[in-house]
Amino acid sequence: MSVTKKYMPQILFTLKCLLFSYILTGGLLLLLAFLLYRLHLSEKVVNVCMILIYIATSFFAGFITGKKKGKRKFFWGAAMGALYFAVLFMVSVIVNRSFPQLSSDFITTILLCTGGGMLGGMLS
Repeated sequence: MSVTKKYMPQILFTLKCLLFSYILTGGLLLLLAFLLYRLHLSEKVVNVCMILIYIATSFFAGFITGKKKGKRKFFWGAAMGALYFAVLFMVSVIVNRSFPQLSSDFITTILLCTGGGMLGGMLS
C-alpha cells in the first residue's frame, strides 16, 4: 500500500472537518452581522462574540477529530485548532496582501483556537 493511499482518508477527514468549521464560522459571523445591524451592538460586544465564535468552531473541530481518532484526543484537538488558525491566518495574509505584525491579539487568537480545539478533543 502506498503512503498516499494510507493517509488519504485522514487528510480528507481533516479537510472536511475544517470545511465544516469554516461553514459554521461563516454562519455565525452572518448571524453576528445581522445582530449588529438590528441591535446596534457595541464594538466590545462584537469583539467578544468574535472570540467566542473562534473558540466554538475550533472546539467543534477538535471534538469531531477527537471522536474520530480515539487516542491522544487532546493532541489531535489542539492540532485541529492550530490548523483552523493557520488557515484563517493565510486567508488574512492573502486578502490584506501584507503580513500582520505579531501582537498580543495575534498570540491570544492562536492560543484561543488551539485551546478551544484541545478542549473539544478532551471532551470528545
